[in-house]
Amino acid sequence: MHGWWEKLMGKPNIRPERLILGLGNPGAQYASTRHNVGFWTVDLLAERHGIELKTRRHNSKLGVGTIGGVPVVLAKPQTYMNLSGEAARALLQAYHLKPDQMLVIFDDIWLQPGIVRVRAKGSAGGHNGMKSIIGALGTEVFPRVRIGIGHPPDDIDLADYVLSPPASEEREPLLAAVQRAADACEAWLTEPIEQVMNRFNREQ
Repeated sequence: MHGWWEKLMGKPNIRPERLILGLGNPGAQYASTRHNVGFWTVDLLAERHGIELKTRRHNSKLGVGTIGGVPVVLAKPQTYMNLSGEAARALLQAYHLKPDQMLVIFDDIWLQPGIVRVRAKGSAGGHNGMKSIIGALGTEVFPRVRIGIGHPPDDIDLADYVLSPPASEEREPLLAAVQRAADACEAWLTEPIEQVMNRFNREQ
């Protein structure tokens, strides 16, 4: 009975109850860019909990495991940012999950570098990856973790800014924010979203 499930999901006896989706762009040229802090957070969670992100399925690179006793899928869409909704929809359908069982992690230019905010729902806020997910799912009602990367100066193009590595003075606060974002993801798995919001949004 378990053989087919192991082949399908990557690990035996694990039927995921939650999806943690970090947004970013695939490829080495984008790995260190500001736009990929969602990927960084998923990678950190995978490292913390021994989940291998080696399966390529449902338009994503993913791994299945448990965090805090909760069966979870960690996923990084391989569609490029503007088509993230294709991956989100495919993953939710494949694992028979609802949008409120998915947590999305993404960069936010409207927050200062290093600031982390958790929300239960909301608009895309101008973020193309979130626009794609909301459009694909037909709802804004799913939790998300926003990681501030700051707004570019007026003389720097927005696309160039988000697709560039952070400046040296931004790296430490951004890495600290990724740690906090991962902490918030872990908390979301076992606590009500309102409690997670109260704790993580108040501390900064």
